[in-house]
Amino acid sequence: MNPLCSRCNLVVYPTEKVNCLDKYWHKGCFSCEVCKMTLNMKNYKGFEKRPYCNAHYPKSSFTCVTDTPENLRLKQQSKIQSQVLYREDFEKNKGKGFSVVADTPEMQRIKKTQDQISNIKYHEEFEKKKVGEGPQIQPGNPSAGAYQQPAAPQNYHYDPAPEPARQAAAAPPPGAGKRYRAVYDYSAADEDEVSFMDGDVIVDVQQIDEGWMYGRVERTGQQGMLPANYVEAI
Repeated sequence: MNPLCSRCNLVVYPTEKVNCLDKYWHKGCFSCEVCKMTLNMKNYKGFEKRPYCNAHYPKSSFTCVTDTPENLRLKQQSKIQSQVLYREDFEKNKGKGFSVVADTPEMQRIKKTQDQISNIKYHEEFEKKKVGEGPQIQPGNPSAGAYQQPAAPQNYHYDPAPEPARQAAAAPPPGAGKRYRAVYDYSAADEDEVSFMDGDVIVDVQQIDEGWMYGRVERTGQQGMLPANYVEAI
């Protein structure tokens, strides 16, 4: 039995039959759905089992994907697979320790800024302590002390303690401190500080507070204060 044409619903005989898009057509009925241009097996384009020419082929547009049960199941499955991969990577890397952070220019800038802040805070605290101590009265004759006491406020405001006195008080005797090795370069920011280079040996080191030490650079012979986080004990 001969099939019917998908366009005109008339019988299609073998001599004029076109079998395409899972349907049967007369050769003259196999035309574009829009402009009715007759097509053949070489120049047609199928869309939803309908023939179109190249100019009128429907442009497909993207639509939002709804959260159907199937899509939700696929999303949950992808999430589970991601968690499995994360746990596998974690187990592989567990016990290997932390990686060393590269000494990039940005890290050096941050480190230098922190050091400058530490220096400023140290000098501020030192100046506050120096001002809070006030003038020192030498022990001696009680009558002499009583006589000099009225002039003490004038001497305090007029003649502050000189900076070299701080260095003399902080300087340790030779050979009394520990030995340290510099792990960074440091340029002195004040007269009572000492400059050194990475790898220099610092001898006669004594701890001043949590952030600062006093020592002598073995290479240059210079003595002075230095930041404690720039050296390590040897």
